[in-house]
Amino acid sequence: MAGVGTQKVFENDRVVVWHLDLAPGELGERHTHELDYVVRVLTGSTLEVFGPSGELLDTVELESGGAVSFHVDGDRIVADRPGYPVVPATHSARNIGANTFREVLIEFKK
Repeated sequence: MAGVGTQKVFENDRVVVWHLDLAPGELGERHTHELDYVVRVLTGSTLEVFGPSGELLDTVELESGGAVSFHVDGDRIVADRPGYPVVPATHSARNIGANTFREVLIEFKK
């Protein structure tokens, strides 16, 4: 199974920092979140989110400059943003927007 980002750029005893880039039309690899995390969106886009079996769950718009934190709750992840979909901890995403989606994702070790 893939990591939660495109490239791990830092890790210490408290955090893991990832970059994630998805080109228009690109489907990211299926991955599982085991740690709470926050994302900082560098370049926003529209993403389709797929469940562990490849089923389409929802479509989300992530805006440039935004940030969202997520809590792992059993086998699902819950965002701090009202109205944001609850999705399985194991999922993938496809960029259906016109520009490359870029984010920095920071996982918090327990």
